[in-house]
Amino acid sequence: MTPEHSPLGKSATYTEQYDPSLLFPIARNRAREAIGITSTLPFFGTDIWNAYELSWLNPRGKPQIAIATFFVPAESPNIVESKSFKLYLGSFAQTTLESVDALRDMLKRDVSTACGASVSVHLATPAEFQKIEFEEFDGLSLDRLDLDTDIYEPDPTLLKAAEGEAPVEETLYSNLLKSNCPVTGQPDWGSVQIHYVGPQIDHAGLLRYIISYRSHTGFHEQCVERIFTDIMRECRPVKLAVYARYTRRGGLDINPFRTNYNLPMPDNARTARQ
Repeated sequence: MTPEHSPLGKSATYTEQYDPSLLFPIARNRAREAIGITSTLPFFGTDIWNAYELSWLNPRGKPQIAIATFFVPAESPNIVESKSFKLYLGSFAQTTLESVDALRDMLKRDVSTACGASVSVHLATPAEFQKIEFEEFDGLSLDRLDLDTDIYEPDPTLLKAAEGEAPVEETLYSNLLKSNCPVTGQPDWGSVQIHYVGPQIDHAGLLRYIISYRSHTGFHEQCVERIFTDIMRECRPVKLAVYARYTRRGGLDINPFRTNYNLPMPDNARTARQ
């Protein structure tokens, strides 16, 4: 259940007949222990996966397509390695299914089993495609700042807050998030939105901190959890929510959301780069 044993970065045989054994779970606990999370989670939230390359056959042999969205709870013990997820979804290509509901039930069962928790699944059929929204993050853009930096590994000491002053409530975002796959080294491009209540966070330091992930290796979920824990530790907000939307790779985009207070689920609207 570790990344080096997954199909990521290795040659693979593609099958077009349904095979749930292709899903490769990876335990979350090792990455969490590395950032000091050893018992109770300091956050809750969801990983939102959108799968754009999903097709199967109806009983008459006609191909069907849909966009699948998976909502994986942050408290699940496992994530699913993304290449194995792609291989699993590809295994439906020549699989005959009675209905969209039958497909949904299979996806929910298999991914829930791999993650070790109940996963919600939504399937958008072609009739719904025109309803899919595009939307950029709201809030104040950190990218407006003109600054120098040469730090490209996560450095929480870049984070500063105006302790002792009256708390503020802000929503900030940046489109300059980049990290790298811990197995293949391929770049993962993303945008991140941070909403908090507490001592005002220094905007320049926060942007430098986000940019510092540029050479970092980590899965999307792990990067967001590191961002969350570093901001909590260094800036001590009373409330904090971190939401990242990564561009797709292999027909999948992954969008982790972490918060320490009750907020509505993000609306899953795609950004222009997705």
